[in-house]
Amino acid sequence: MTDPTARQGEDAVAETENGQPTAPQAEPVAADPLAEAKREAAQYKDRLLRTLAEMENLRKRTEREVTDARLYGIASFAREVLAVADNMHRALGAIGPELREQGDAQVKALIEGVELTERELMKALEKSGVRMFSPQGEKFDPNVHQAMLEIESTDVPPGHVAQVIQAGYMIGERVLRPALVAVAKAAKGPPANDNVN
Repeated sequence: MTDPTARQGEDAVAETENGQPTAPQAEPVAADPLAEAKREAAQYKDRLLRTLAEMENLRKRTEREVTDARLYGIASFAREVLAVADNMHRALGAIGPELREQGDAQVKALIEGVELTERELMKALEKSGVRMFSPQGEKFDPNVHQAMLEIESTDVPPGHVAQVIQAGYMIGERVLRPALVAVAKAAKGPPANDNVN
């Protein structure tokens, strides 16, 4: 059995392989507590700034989504209502000027009622952010116009809207329904005479 005090002495002076004594092993020195605290504070500050930036981005995104939902949430309903507006517009367009002038009081009252209803419907749509546009004479833009046909025209330059078949509608800055249009193309000149005498 070995003496514990003798064993402690052996640990205190360790020898290398060649028998030379070495200094006792010191325990690792703890890092500077102030430097460690500063490093941790910098990490927490970085986390805080990142979290604040994420929260600000989330707030902005949520605000934008709420605005879009408020503005564009009625888009499907508005599309359905546009069919009613189109039918009212066609009905009023089918009434000739002679019927408007020569019709009896009941017919005139009916026409006025339909016109008033159409105006109120358009006001309600505009109040909800839906507005009609009629691009007559404008340059054809496939983002907001739907070309139905090409027609020869001398009134408007080629590539411009020569005729609006059905008005388009916007909701906010988005197209709710494109305008159906006829696009102008260059008018053909007289046929060239190939037989020159």
